[in-house]
Amino acid sequence: MKKILALLMSITLVVGLSACGQKTEDDPVTPGGTETPSETPGETEERTLKIAGLDGGYGKEHWMAVAEKFEANNPGVTVELTLEKNIEDVLRPQIQAMNVPDLMYISVGREGMMTETLIKENAVMDITDVLSMKVPGEEVTVGDKIIPGFTDTLITNPYGDGKTYLAPLFYGPTGLFYNSGLVGEGKTYALPETFEELFALNETAKANGSSLFTYPTTGYFDAFFYALVNEVGGAEFFNKAMTFDVETWSSDTMKEVFAIVGELVSYNHPDTVAQANNEGFTKNQQLILDNKALFIPNGTWLPGEMEKAPRAEGFEWGFTALPAVEKGGDRYSYTFFEQMYIPEGAKEADLAKEFIAYMYSDEAAKIIYEKSGAVMPVTTASSFMTDEDPNKLYYSVYDDGAKAAMGGFQSAPAVEGVDLVSSTGILFGTINSVATGDKTVDTWHQEVVDAVTKISAAMNN
Repeated sequence: MKKILALLMSITLVVGLSACGQKTEDDPVTPGGTETPSETPGETEERTLKIAGLDGGYGKEHWMAVAEKFEANNPGVTVELTLEKNIEDVLRPQIQAMNVPDLMYISVGREGMMTETLIKENAVMDITDVLSMKVPGEEVTVGDKIIPGFTDTLITNPYGDGKTYLAPLFYGPTGLFYNSGLVGEGKTYALPETFEELFALNETAKANGSSLFTYPTTGYFDAFFYALVNEVGGAEFFNKAMTFDVETWSSDTMKEVFAIVGELVSYNHPDTVAQANNEGFTKNQQLILDNKALFIPNGTWLPGEMEKAPRAEGFEWGFTALPAVEKGGDRYSYTFFEQMYIPEGAKEADLAKEFIAYMYSDEAAKIIYEKSGAVMPVTTASSFMTDEDPNKLYYSVYDDGAKAAMGGFQSAPAVEGVDLVSSTGILFGTINSVATGDKTVDTWHQEVVDAVTKISAAMNN
């Protein structure tokens, strides 16, 4: 507990003091809007499971419903939910007051980097034993219920020690979105199968007053870049890159990845870079709806995010994995997934493990999908989708031959002055400068190699 308290105090200093004095303490949500049941001595042990997490794009109705079912299945258990859009700001003062949640739903990759910091400080509990637990109400283990590959990544197993610390949650394929009324067989533009074919569409697009490409912000290149590394170098090459292997990042193979991205962003819509920020990213997404750009990298949340936006006549969402690097080559779609974990100091760690196991049940997975559209990485996920379900378009990408890329960088010590993978960091943030011509692809690549070299050195000290 002392470690996690000290850790969160340090996070507060790193992020800044702006939250001081502005804390809003909302009462924890009780599922179903009911009051916390009073104790009934002699009947069941009264336990409270505290779950804290992000109130994000999926909302929180599904959390409420799942928590209510878990309570019904476990007499004497009360689930307290604290779900906020600024969850990191809410949690810091609570943890400083020695009030550590039992479960945290905060994925890696968020600006506050709370989860990454907890991992670096070894303040996340080992949950490998959950994989061998039976899914409540079913005869299958959690490990067998989870889609293969999801617990073999550097996100779920950040230390490379063969143990699982983060449980994979809602997942969604990423790739290129487009207007299927404009792109496809017999349409104005053929759907490209290779990057060469993709780039060849640029001249036709220009002649039609459109641009080949746009992106919401540079942060959206993480999934694109990781999938492309798999295409160019293969899965083993990708895994080496994610361990900050300097030789891998310095290689000609990796240079090819950078070159492809560099050429692609040279075909940007003219307004892309100016709008590639938190205030203007939806304007870049609108370019696709207006047929002003043909392709945009994004995830399955995009159609919902732009649901009420105007669009060109005949517009229909289309989705594809990245084009192959060469004819007949592998095509990849990076699978983004969220995570939950048990922080060090959790008072109800065993109960938290039971809740994690329940999340993979058909009962919970179906509730989650019906209430939010979020898909759990379970082998039965497709059974919740009808043939008319628009999600079939996205989740069938792997049925159409694309391979799944998963995972991210291995946990590494912080290096002063080195920000590699945030949305404004060296690897992705520099793409704006490459797009405008302020930096060359070679300069960008070398800056990344220099950053990786520093991080690798810190890991070996």
